[in-house]
Amino acid sequence: MSVVKSPLSDADLKTVGGALQGALVDLVDLGLVAKQVHWNVVGPRFRSVHLQLDEVVDTARQHSDIVAERASAIGVAPDGRAATVAAQSAIGAVPDGWIKDGDAVQTLVDALGAVIGRMRERVTATADPDPVSQDILIGLTADLEKHAWMFQAESA
Repeated sequence: MSVVKSPLSDADLKTVGGALQGALVDLVDLGLVAKQVHWNVVGPRFRSVHLQLDEVVDTARQHSDIVAERASAIGVAPDGRAATVAAQSAIGAVPDGWIKDGDAVQTLVDALGAVIGRMRERVTATADPDPVSQDILIGLTADLEKHAWMFQAESA
């Protein structure tokens, strides 16, 4: 049941709704992963990595809200519940306990890489059925790729 009438056909709504839902799940998990690493990072680059992680959290949270609201606007109920995120995220497990700064950087490089790969698939999938949603996904992918570049430069 949808209380919002979608401007998209049923087939397009299924494609775009799936892309937005998947993006939401990955963004929620990315924010959680970055915050978990942020709390546990240690090492000589602690401060710079700690602050950089908060930038990723802010980006993930901002874009997750935009994505969820776009889903709602086209008649798809967004699902950011913990169980949904845990079951559907592309991001691997984060080690528990203290995380050395170099390992923290690699954890984010891996997480961002997984999410960016799926975002690029979503950009392609939404091109024809909904350029408006595609535009949102393009913008957020650009922001994630900037973070990925910066973390990769940390590990060079």
